[in-house]
Amino acid sequence: MTTSRIESPGKAVAVRIEAHKFFVLLDDGREIGVPYSWFPRLAAATPAQREQWRLIGKGKGIHWEAVDEDLSVSALLQSA
Repeated sequence: MTTSRIESPGKAVAVRIEAHKFFVLLDDGREIGVPYSWFPRLAAATPAQREQWRLIGKGKGIHWEAVDEDLSVSALLQSA
């Protein structure tokens, strides 16, 4: 019988904002590219508003105060 080990989805350590998508760098070295079009609030945000992000929950999520958007790393990994 085989068993599976449930791995942690990883935690964000940085976010890089670009014109049409943002990138989330994870503590295990992976990087996720996410188009703003997946999230209407981010799609409608100004470039300055998109730049104002912060990590929440010790890297479990990302928060954009100006547009009231919270995204979890685990949800981003499931969507990618």
